[in-house]
This record gives sequence, C-alpha cells and structure tokens, in this order.
Amino acid sequence: MPVPEFHHEGDLVAVLTAQPLDGPLDYLAPEGGCLHGAFVEVPLGPRRVLGVVWGAGGGGFDIKKARSIIRVLDAAPMQPDMQEFLRRAADYTLTPLPAMLRLATRAPGLGNPPSMQKIYRLGDATLTRMTDARERVLTVLRAHGGLGFTLKELGDMAGVTASVVKGLVAQGAVQEEDTPRDRPFPRLDPDLPSKDLTEDQDAAAAHLCAGVRGGSYGTTLLRGVTGSGKTEVYLEAVAETLRQGRQALVLLPEIALSAEFLTRVEARFGAKPAEWHSGVTMTERRRAWKMVGQGDAQMVVGARSALFLPFRDLGLIVVDEEHDSSYKQEDGVLYNARDMAVLRASICDARVVLASATPSLESWANAEAGKYDRLDLAARYGAAVMPDLAAIDMRAETLPANRWISPTLQSAVNARVAAGEQALLFLNRRGYAPTTLCRACGHQIGCPHCDARMVEHRFQKRLICHQCGETAPVPTTCPSCDAEDRLAAVGPGVERLAEEAATLFPQARIAVLSSDLFGSARALKEQIAEIADGAADIIIGTQLVAKGHNFPLLTLVGVIDADLGLQGSDLRAAERTFQLMRQVAGRAGRAERAGRAVLQTYQPEHPVIRAILAGDEEGFWRAEAAGRREAGVPPYGRMAGIILSSPDMQAVFDLGTDLARRDGPLRSVGAQVFGPAPAPIARIRGRHRVRLLVKAPKGAALQSAVADWVGQVRLPAQARLTVDIDPQSFF
Repeated sequence: MPVPEFHHEGDLVAVLTAQPLDGPLDYLAPEGGCLHGAFVEVPLGPRRVLGVVWGAGGGGFDIKKARSIIRVLDAAPMQPDMQEFLRRAADYTLTPLPAMLRLATRAPGLGNPPSMQKIYRLGDATLTRMTDARERVLTVLRAHGGLGFTLKELGDMAGVTASVVKGLVAQGAVQEEDTPRDRPFPRLDPDLPSKDLTEDQDAAAAHLCAGVRGGSYGTTLLRGVTGSGKTEVYLEAVAETLRQGRQALVLLPEIALSAEFLTRVEARFGAKPAEWHSGVTMTERRRAWKMVGQGDAQMVVGARSALFLPFRDLGLIVVDEEHDSSYKQEDGVLYNARDMAVLRASICDARVVLASATPSLESWANAEAGKYDRLDLAARYGAAVMPDLAAIDMRAETLPANRWISPTLQSAVNARVAAGEQALLFLNRRGYAPTTLCRACGHQIGCPHCDARMVEHRFQKRLICHQCGETAPVPTTCPSCDAEDRLAAVGPGVERLAEEAATLFPQARIAVLSSDLFGSARALKEQIAEIADGAADIIIGTQLVAKGHNFPLLTLVGVIDADLGLQGSDLRAAERTFQLMRQVAGRAGRAERAGRAVLQTYQPEHPVIRAILAGDEEGFWRAEAAGRREAGVPPYGRMAGIILSSPDMQAVFDLGTDLARRDGPLRSVGAQVFGPAPAPIARIRGRHRVRLLVKAPKGAALQSAVADWVGQVRLPAQARLTVDIDPQSFF
C-alpha cells in the first residue's frame, strides 16, 4: 500500500469539510505536519468543524491570512481510493462533494478523546480448584490468542455469569485491564471448517474464490433459488478475502436479517464481525468506523451506508438480496447502494457478489451482456425442495364483505396448523386499513400536510401518514361533516388481517410481523427468533418476511392480494411483483417438510401471475427486457427524475414550466423531458411537488446535460430542486 503524501508544518493544504460549501478551503498544516487524507478539526468562522486533508492548497490569496488546522484526529487517514470513490459518486449522483463526505463521516464523537473500559485477558496464575464454568472461560481466552474481551462478551461466549470471571480475576488466572473503548474486533479464522457444500455450491465457491485471489475488479451475479445456500457460497469468498489479508463487506437489505446472519458468520469464522446499521449503539458505531480505517475490523455486516466506511483494504463486497428496493436511498443523497458497490469495487480492485433468487433486471441484463459473470444454484440445499405454486381464482370464491381470506385458503391453513406446521399470510400493507371513510358524506381522512390518506393503526390506536409520519388519534366523528359513528375502515392491512385470522382460527397462535409494530431492531429480531422456534402457528406479515428469514416449520404461504403490486403505472411494477411473489413463496418448505404457496388473485391469466406459477424466470426476464428495450427505458436507456417543491403551488409550477422550456442542453445529447406534472403524491409536509422526467439514450452523457440544464434557473425563495439519477420509484 503506497505511503500517503506528508504535508509539513506551515504548508498550505486543502481541507474538505461536510459543510455546504463549494469545495475545499485552504488551511496551514499544524505543528508536526499531517498526512494527505488525515481527518482534522479546522476553524470555520466561530465554529470548529471536522474535515479531511484533500490535497495541496490552491493559494491565490495572502497566505498570512490563512488559518491553521487546529488538530489532527486520532483516526487512520482516508485512503486515496476512498477519496476517488467520493468524487466519482458525487459526480454520478450530481451531489455536492461535502454532502458525500458527510455520508463518510457519520460516526458519533470522532473528535472525542478515547474513553476507557475494562477488558479481560488470560492471566498466568495456576488455579488450585477448577470447575466446568471456569474451564469454559479459560478455553475461550486460550482459543483467541490473548485477545481481550469485555465482561459481557466473555460471559456470553463462555456461557457463565460475571461472578465466575471476577472470581478468576481475584485468583490471577484472568487479568483485568483498562483499555480504550475503541478496540480491535476479534480476529476471524477463515480456516475453520465450513458446512459441507453440494457439487454446485462447491463449484460456485471455487469460482468466487479464484476471483478474489486474482486481486482485480470483477462482478458476479450469484443467482440461486430461495434456500439454495447462496450464503454459504459467498461466505467462502469472504474466507478467501480474509486469507488474502483484505477486508470484506456484506450488505443486507434489512436490519432484522442481521441476527441470524451474524450467528452464521460466527459459526463459520469463530467470532462476530463488525456491524453498521441503525440498530447499533453510538459507541459501537464509532468503534466500527475507527477499526475499519485501521484494518482492525476484517469484516463488516451492514446496511447500505456501510459502503461509505473508510476501509483500509477492501477486497470483497457482497450485496445480498441485490434486487431489494431498500438499497436505493430516497432522501438526502440519492444513490443506489448496489450500483455504488460496483463503483467502489472498481476503484479499489475488489470483487463484487450480487446475490439474489430474483435478480434486478439491471443485473440480469449486465450478466446477459457479459459485463458480469453469472453463477446459478438451481436446487435447494439438503432435503428441502421448492414449494408447489398455485393460484386461487377469487372470482370463483364466495367471500362475505370485509373478508379477505378465501374459504380455499382457510381450509389449507387449517390443515397445516393441525399438522403442527406454520402458515404465513402475506399482505404488503402496514396498519389496520389504508383508508378511513365517512359513510355519511364520503370524506376520506387525509394527512393535513400531505396529499396522502391517513392509515389506521389500530394496535397503536392512531392514524399515521406513511409519507411524513404525522399521527393523530382515531376520531369518533367525521372531521368534514361532524357525523358520529359513521367512520368506517376500508380495505385491509396486516392488523385487520390478524383480526380476521383470530376469528377464523380461534385456537391458533398468531404473530404479526410488520416494521411499524416494533420499537427497536432488537425487539424485531427476538420476535423473528421466537417464531422460527415455533412460537406461532400463523404468521401475518408484510414484505419484511420476504427478506431471507428461515422458518423451519413454515410449509404454507398464502398471498392475500397478489394483484396489489400490478396496479399503477410504475415502470418496475411487473418486475417488483414478480420478485416479491417469488421471494414470499420461497419462505415455504425450507426444511425437510414440503411446502406450498398459493396466490389469491382476480387476474390469474395476467402474464406476471402466469410466469410466477410456471416458475419461468428466464422467460419473464426476456419478455420484460424486450418491452423495456423497445421503450428505450432502463436498463436499455437512461432516466433522471427532477422533483421541484415549494409551499407555493403556483410558484413551483411556474418554475417547472420554465425549466421544461430551457431543454437545449438535454436535446444536445438526444434526451427528452416530460412534464412538469404533479408528483403522484403532490404534497408532502406542506410542500407542493412537481415532477419532470428526463429520458435519454443508453450512452448519453446524462449527468453533464442535466447539470447544465438545471443550472440555467434560479430557484425562488423556499423552492427546492432535487435530481434523482436512475430513479427507482416515481413518487
């Protein structure tokens, strides 16, 4: 690894801060000098702010007026490849570089002096009396080669209480030391035995490991049916990365998936990796950030923002469930973590593994074009087999009003519960009901700040806006006509489905899995673990349950409304419905017991439903690709979304009209602009929203054209303009 450039005391250096400025500012290097990439504290007006030494200063002013860097922080310097990644990500997403740096410095207390804590290591005294509990503690310490552990870590690993450890300290067999809280993570052992792999898994793992050993960039699409053991395959690539002395990053789409995954990592490598997501404490986030930069965290498991950690030598990025829409950041800096993973790996000569049972069309097309390697795992691991798929034609079912579980599905659930198995009822709608309607005047209760309906959450006794988070008590009278007792819930959410299930299956234990019902990631993880152990007979859930969870007793999946995602004009509606239905169906029969998935639909002849039932994934992708190619839309064309917003509706429409008229820079690259038009949700948090959509040929220089285009207009007071390159949704 090249030694970073050193700036001597008094040299003029450029420091990039996360403040909303045009770019780096010049400062004098501090006493003792500083390295290129050093994290520093600098004066900015009356404040002190965090920054990074970005290069040599630009000068062009009286150097006597330059202020000095206050101090260099106790953190490893940012690597040149990380700086290049931030620059190119900023250019691609049309994001100011300081905003991109803010993503890379989102660890609390980076400028604080290190705090201390007690850790426990192996001592040298010989015990006169040994017990099983004491032996377990000493075995753990010996196995980890002198590493220190906190009291809780050591107690958990050895399965003993704190008093056992304290007793060993008193006798000198264990040493208690004060150490900085930001300490290295336990070393992972890549040579511990792995699970037995099938012939297909072994071949796929060998291919990935060969790529890692090559030490150059490459991306592989790892496509495997649900339950085929993709995780075990890419963990072998992680093992090879660790053998090469490089770091690995595994991105997961959902925090709730991390608990089960961390257990698998610990079983494979003998210790847990670093974690990076919103469920981690502030102390652990700072520790992870610092140790990643020092190379003392070999592996990170995290959410999309983990891409912006300051890795010292990143050799592998795995994007698990790569098709998942949660990899797209939809506010602040707008980026797709899947695409940014490929960019980052290409800069630092790392490998990328995109793992999915139902790949995104973009990744499928890149594999078809030869840009990505492709590996397929066609069979489930071990005794498990893919579930049978069937449709329930709801046009032939007799169903009372305000009922959504058909008699056919009810019979199937009863049979599974009677056999001691689990059934999942899937509905991708949170809350109790999506609409609250007055039967007297027809008024639908909406959010006062958004053009969106308030969703009733009966478990919380609140109405909630899913756009801005506004909440209100459930009213007893109509806010429009004051009629009493005439408000009715219209349509089902998972809470209402649970109410119906309790009536239809009175003897069954029912659990509801929906992200809004849990106050913390820990509570959600605990509920998922309990369900996997058999604590529920019927699971009712949203798309949360489709994301990689393994419920061994689950043998029946019933999709309540398979048509829900087919509504609307979203470019990716068919793709998302296909992916979600296949993922949900794949939850059934993942152990020895055979599984079955049934889809309630009013459109059994719809091409997407037919493709799901036939299991013809390649046929679906080919047909979907042909339609997109003919329309010239992603991945066979380029798009950018422009959202204008303002409290003044007329002002924002005038701005959109003016912008649309100035489309010369777009036409110069063959692009078209559509709009302005009200965004599908035309008001959020009191701001009126207007949307323009840019469509361009595949090879167009879209970013520079859009930058020139929007740079022509001056935003009126309180107006905002947001650019979304490669939009995933069109709200």
